[in-house]
Amino acid sequence: MAQKPSIPKGTRDFLPKEVARRTYIFDTIKKSFRKYGFAPIETPSFELSSTLMGKYGEEGDRLIFRILNSGEKVRKADLDALAQDNLPRFANSLSEKALRYDLTVPFARFVVQHQNELSFPFKRYQIQPVWRADRPQHGRYQEFFQCDADVVGSDSLVNEVDFTFMIDEVLTNLQLPSFTIKVNNRKILSGIAEVSGETARITDITVAIDKLDKIGEEGVVKELRDKGISESAIDKIQPLFSFSGSNSEKMTKMSAFLAKSEIGLKGLEELQFVFDNVERLGLQRAEIEFDITLARGLNYYTGAIFEVKANGVKMGSICGGGRYDDLTGLFGMPGMSGVGISFGADRIYDVITELDLFPKETDQGLTLLFVNFGEKEQAHCMKLVHEVRANDIDCELYPSTAKMQKQMKYANDRNVQYVALVGENEINQKLIQLKNMETGDQEEMSIDELIFKLKN
Repeated sequence: MAQKPSIPKGTRDFLPKEVARRTYIFDTIKKSFRKYGFAPIETPSFELSSTLMGKYGEEGDRLIFRILNSGEKVRKADLDALAQDNLPRFANSLSEKALRYDLTVPFARFVVQHQNELSFPFKRYQIQPVWRADRPQHGRYQEFFQCDADVVGSDSLVNEVDFTFMIDEVLTNLQLPSFTIKVNNRKILSGIAEVSGETARITDITVAIDKLDKIGEEGVVKELRDKGISESAIDKIQPLFSFSGSNSEKMTKMSAFLAKSEIGLKGLEELQFVFDNVERLGLQRAEIEFDITLARGLNYYTGAIFEVKANGVKMGSICGGGRYDDLTGLFGMPGMSGVGISFGADRIYDVITELDLFPKETDQGLTLLFVNFGEKEQAHCMKLVHEVRANDIDCELYPSTAKMQKQMKYANDRNVQYVALVGENEINQKLIQLKNMETGDQEEMSIDELIFKLKN
């Protein structure tokens, strides 16, 4: 007996109804991207390993899917590295390419490679799949789509304000009832490390703090100790985990905490600019929250960082991003500041599904199905179908003479909106019986009247 086929864990198939719903999400996001002046690009699904490795921190690098060399390139495997138990070097010799981990690092490579063809500041959006060798679980997949928008070549904080409003617009248009935009600034985190006397350990501190909502305060403190952070530094950092109050109150507390850190105060100043303008212009539905422990583990962030949570739903962040001052410098083009956000379309899909928020029209299937009554009727209906399609109405003829029950079941399964019934009498009278599958109402009309009705 043949083995039942399956797909890898962390991946999914999408049925037509699911694809229609995902398309609705993508189209809603694209509409806002274009409104805010972003232009589309695409990059390959895989990059050179050297392009990706070392850009996401130690934890990120472990989640990159490597592509095994094939053919003669297998001979290049560094067996000496294997004999010396240098597994990273051995792995690199086996794999010159890797599936992209996100869209931001490939975008930085793209900017450097095409710098003479672009006008700066360059605003791009990109909707493509990415891959991560993460442990599959609820809301976490190994293959998923990201919907990114970035501005590169501008250090203006107006961009951060724009992104805040674009997040608010997209999620409001997707009908999410309540969501929170959490914001912080990596300069503030650098200031925390400086005030704590652990300036050189900023990466270890931010990676640990970023796990607060997953492993709790005790887990973060344990990880800080395991990383070798001093007890005096931990004593200074730990009270920040329970900071509460309004954004203004938190800003005041952090101003006092960071009083001796120039970089920390600069981060607060940048964050205040965003808060002031968001308050002045007014968000539609989003709440904005200063989250002192928000760190986002990616090493390339240098300024503002964003993370968005759907309130009342057990799900991780559905959008995130931040500013990176020198990501293109990794590819030989220093001093090119950028900022961007990424919508997690798969998580947004799961949230909208859980809350039952998809508009009814996204589930509408075929507009019109002609029932097949027999050879003569089939020939007549093929001509009618051709005429309907010529008017840009999606339509089909059931391909065989089957029992009416079977054809109507097919119509229901396809979520067909209207069924056309054309028997011998209708042929003689040049009429069509049109049935509304939602209401059950049926009316008689000519082909011209049918086309007019369905187009209007």
